[in-house]
Amino acid sequence: MPAAYIVVWLCHALHARAAHGQSETLHWPPRHEAIAVAPSARAAESCGAEPQFFDHGASVVPECLFSTEKDAWPVSLPVVAVDTRTAAVSWHSYDGDLAAAEEMQTPRPRNNDWEYLNRGPPIPRGPPILEDPFENIYDLSGERPIADPLLRYSVYPPAGFTGSSSVMPSESQESSHFVPAEDRWRIGVPPWDRYGRGHPRLDDYPFAPGNIFNPYTQNLLKEDFPIIGQHTFFDLKAISRTITNFRQVPTPTTPFESTPTPGQEDFFGNPNGFLFLQYYTLAFELNHGDKTFKPNDWRIKFAPVFNTNYLEVYELGVVSPNVELGRRRSRGFATIEEWFVEAKLADLSPDYDFMSVRAGSQPFTSDFRGFIFSDLNRAIRLFGTRFSDRDQFNLLWFDQREKDTNSFLNSFDSRGQTILIANYYRQDFLWPGHTVEASFHYDNDQASLKYDKNGNLVRPDPVGLAEPHEVNACYFGLATDGHINELNITSAMYYVTGHDTLNPQALQPVNISAYSGALELSYSPDWIRFRASAFYASGDDNINDSTATGFDAIIDNPQFAGGEFSFWQRQSIKLLGTNLKNFNSLLPDLRASNKFQSQANFVNPGIRLFNVGMDFELTQRTRLITNCNFLYFNETAVLESFVFQDNIPDSIGTDLSLGMESRPLLNNNWIFRAGVSGLLPGDGFQALYGPITGQVPNLFAAFTDLELAF
Repeated sequence: MPAAYIVVWLCHALHARAAHGQSETLHWPPRHEAIAVAPSARAAESCGAEPQFFDHGASVVPECLFSTEKDAWPVSLPVVAVDTRTAAVSWHSYDGDLAAAEEMQTPRPRNNDWEYLNRGPPIPRGPPILEDPFENIYDLSGERPIADPLLRYSVYPPAGFTGSSSVMPSESQESSHFVPAEDRWRIGVPPWDRYGRGHPRLDDYPFAPGNIFNPYTQNLLKEDFPIIGQHTFFDLKAISRTITNFRQVPTPTTPFESTPTPGQEDFFGNPNGFLFLQYYTLAFELNHGDKTFKPNDWRIKFAPVFNTNYLEVYELGVVSPNVELGRRRSRGFATIEEWFVEAKLADLSPDYDFMSVRAGSQPFTSDFRGFIFSDLNRAIRLFGTRFSDRDQFNLLWFDQREKDTNSFLNSFDSRGQTILIANYYRQDFLWPGHTVEASFHYDNDQASLKYDKNGNLVRPDPVGLAEPHEVNACYFGLATDGHINELNITSAMYYVTGHDTLNPQALQPVNISAYSGALELSYSPDWIRFRASAFYASGDDNINDSTATGFDAIIDNPQFAGGEFSFWQRQSIKLLGTNLKNFNSLLPDLRASNKFQSQANFVNPGIRLFNVGMDFELTQRTRLITNCNFLYFNETAVLESFVFQDNIPDSIGTDLSLGMESRPLLNNNWIFRAGVSGLLPGDGFQALYGPITGQVPNLFAAFTDLELAF
């Protein structure tokens, strides 16, 4: 509405207060030099319905503007002064002489919002006034001008760091009833002291101001405001991850001639070792969408990573087969780890169901807990949702790149391995909150010869008949995750079949037929979660036949039975020229020293694992994780043939772990994990790694993992 109507409203409001004997002022933006306007609206009959304007030279407000019942007015009358040039308003105490009117203190908002935010009062914004009312109060004919000033409205700055708007105005204001606001993302909101405590620094409250370096409030660099138009957003991530790992694991050596320990006789020497990994990631993403229910129309992501790593051990021939290289190794590696483009192909329903395609290097975990495949590599992915997002589906084809040996990052060389993955999820299956997944994996690992960067043979495995061979394996799986009433349940079952053209341990081609299963039950009555789980992977009971029945995954990283806090899962344990098991795996699959570079091996002993554990939510920021795993080989015939030793028991030992996870800022911008764990060796482990005299001592490990992100 026109500025004149504001004056009418002020007149009515002040009149109403005066009529009740009140001199209370109205809340309005702060003072400016202004032109006085009489507050009474009772003068409409004598002075006309139009509001009256007076310039700075006026000394007395015309009598007709006041009620004849002057005694009803307070002695000191509050007068509102409005500058129609700038829409500024000031307050005066009027006693009949305008020139002597005393300026009053402008009312301030409660809770000191303006002072705290240091943003000042709302800024008058709006289009230019159509005509200057002081020059056009009357035209030459003595008539009022036909155009009144357009409404100027007050605008608060938006919360957070918005950057500059790229939306060019395309519509001008034509009426005071409607004010165009074309950039809907940058509409300001008034400050709000939600808890009435004056905004303490550490309190979380809405509409907080921000800056470009603050990722915790709304930020242009964190997809909170569009960078181009109204639907194109930019996301910048800077991540530092620091991992330290002290470990005691059986460390092979060649007695006498290649050990730094004088008088060393046992094949397994000093078990101590220290590993340090430092990753720096800078990720850039540009995407187009509306950040609500609608999926992205397209995405582009680019993430270079730089790594430094350091290894120190106490035996020779570990950092490299060349014992002259000593016991320490320091390496660095840089790559473009994640890069892809994504586009939405179709909308499948009015309920925001969609189908999209993504091509490039991208992360993917094929089931709930990462039992079969969990990697970031080069792929084409077709994915989407159905039935109002109740169902989800994925179809992926991976053309694996070779991994760097020490940083585990992708190189730019082809791996010679293709993987096909298809899965389908159905939510609320049988019970609300219970999800089921059916999946299929196909692994074609072609015959090749590969030495890693440390000089170790990784393809084929350096055991038995070390000839290049091809592995073709098909996995059929069914997994569930969710809850049934108060009971949380996770389960998985897999069967794998296929063919290995020349298994290095069986010394012949083998047909693959193996299976695995996992079950976890947990109950959380309050801040404590009680867990019990079991894991089973079949083993091969006859190394000399043509059927391989030991279960192995493609590239696993199971978050199960303690996950990264477990000694058995986290540590890599060597056995002769290969590994009994690889890091971040539950399977004793006898693969070469790096599971990313080696081929799946289905001639292995398999495993039985039983777990009990408790998780404690100590605070909203800190969680304590405890686990106890009882470990057994399923079959020991393969091990007996491998190490030329009879009657190896099936007991691996007891794995105890204690872990802590903390999020000091209640988000993922600062995550700290730490854990200690140990393995109490069983009879089977003693038989494999025992010294000439005595027994394998209890093994210990500890790690820290600090992740900082912007």
